Amino acid sequence: MRKKKAMAAALGINLAVCVLAGCEKTPEESIVKEKGADSIRQYESTEETKGGLRERLNAPKHYKNESVYENGGLVIDTDADVFVPDVDTVNTYAVSAKELNQELIDQVTEIFFKGDKIYQGVAYHNWSKEDIQNQITTLKKYKAEGNLDPYQYGKDENGNLQFHIDEVIERYEEDLKTAPDEREKIEVTPALNLEYWTGKGDERVKEVDPDHFYGVAETEGGAYNYVIDYALKPDIRFHIEKIRDEIKDPMEFSGWTEGEFILGNKESPNYIPEESIQNVLNISFEDAKKTAEETIAKIDSGLTLTHWDYSVFYHGEQGAKEDNMLDAGYLFQFSRNLNGVPVTHEISQGGALEDMDSTLVPWSYERYSIVVGDDGIQTADLINPYNIGEIKTENVKLMNFDSIINIYEQMMEVTNADILNYEKKRIYNIRNIRFGYTRIYDPVSDNDTGLLIPVWDFFGGFDSEDLDGSQTNRNSGERSTQSFMTINAIDGSVIDRGLGY
Repeated sequence: MRKKKAMAAALGINLAVCVLAGCEKTPEESIVKEKGADSIRQYESTEETKGGLRERLNAPKHYKNESVYENGGLVIDTDADVFVPDVDTVNTYAVSAKELNQELIDQVTEIFFKGDKIYQGVAYHNWSKEDIQNQITTLKKYKAEGNLDPYQYGKDENGNLQFHIDEVIERYEEDLKTAPDEREKIEVTPALNLEYWTGKGDERVKEVDPDHFYGVAETEGGAYNYVIDYALKPDIRFHIEKIRDEIKDPMEFSGWTEGEFILGNKESPNYIPEESIQNVLNISFEDAKKTAEETIAKIDSGLTLTHWDYSVFYHGEQGAKEDNMLDAGYLFQFSRNLNGVPVTHEISQGGALEDMDSTLVPWSYERYSIVVGDDGIQTADLINPYNIGEIKTENVKLMNFDSIINIYEQMMEVTNADILNYEKKRIYNIRNIRFGYTRIYDPVSDNDTGLLIPVWDFFGGFDSEDLDGSQTNRNSGERSTQSFMTINAIDGSVIDRGLGY
């Protein structure tokens, strides 16, 4: 049933492509319909090599157009630079998921924590008597000040506070009786299937986790949480994050967020001026970039920097704001580069499911990101490394830019056909058009192999008004890494970035 629905949707897209593309013939079996690398037809090569890629595709350096639909209720404002890599030819490549083994774990550990001691994470973070007493004191201080909802949990449907401060204090006072005098440090070598203890007192039990590792590395520059996750195989995640000491209350939320979410809308309560972020930074962009690139080069020489942004470390439940910003850094995103054509960085993780009832095991995209601050690496995420296989189609035949634009403008209308059922008006601000690779696969038949194909992505933001006329969103799209349309550069089919096909 699921596949029939997907095929029906694909037929509708193919019909639109046929109408719009004119002389550009759409393949009978599109990627959207057939999905995976094994079932995709062998794309056609071309012998044409005259001129560079931009010239062959007749792609401008900038494209501008405004399309208005639904009596002005839907506007597609495209005013975008057009990025085309400086290459002559483009291939398609077989790709597969790298397996998580001890060799890979040792490689990452050596790169980030060479010579450092690493401890079992659960024991390391298990509070001592002093930690618990400090938390009890903090909560009692909140209560004395009349702050009964210090973490902004809010109220339930009956108007009662969801955070019960007296109950939490009572629970900590009970924990204090059996807490260790000091935190326990158990030195380990990062690996899967390590034994660890859970529970307290007589209820402690030994467990083994075959799909996770959680440790803390103590380095000269501070301590880092070190997480390895293989529970959703073939997905792999290495997450490294510096443990901060600015947070006086460990129960309070804190974390990092990308600059695009705090710089895109000056009217947002979460807006932080760029100047304020720069004032917190005590490292130059070039020095931070050098640190990130030297680290990534040790992981894989085929990765290149494809995007950068600011990143802000903040505390509090209401998101990043200027008055709760504690630190900042530079965020660097790296992607694979194949013969001069990069894999396009896009905000979607890929690997989503078509519905909640699906029993498929998805495969998310490869991605690498590092945040560097004035005291070194703050966070690093190494996700789903690829094995790059053989060239499947050399010098693949591509649709010209005009045909792609026709599909984009028509499909932006089609995919927003019901938007006025929920909003009074929406204006898309498309500010960047990029040619690059993305990975597609077929989770029905094989969830760890796929194909790297060239696509066009249309990046931006949108302004919208609610049905009552109030402003609900404003995003100029200038800093956006969200693509509102991804089109196969070979046959014009539309790819769902969230699903990955």
